[in-house]
Amino acid sequence: MSESKNTAPFDKIMLVRTAVLFLAWINQYLVINGNSPLPFTDAEFELGISALITFLASLWAWWKNNDIRFKTRRNTQYLKDKGLK
Repeated sequence: MSESKNTAPFDKIMLVRTAVLFLAWINQYLVINGNSPLPFTDAEFELGISALITFLASLWAWWKNNDIRFKTRRNTQYLKDKGLK
């Protein structure tokens, strides 16, 4: 008899969602017990979130507007050669 191998590995995003869920549960438990899990002021938290959003948006815009990988550069050249871009 041949053994059946598991050919469906865990999805990476599922693992991330699970980790975030556990962190949210831990955070909620600490808040219920009167502990501040994040030692930041509201202003520092707002500044950090704003900086994170700016960083992620600029990284995404840079990635989308530049042909970084060989495959995208090749495809762009192909479109230019055909007069489509």
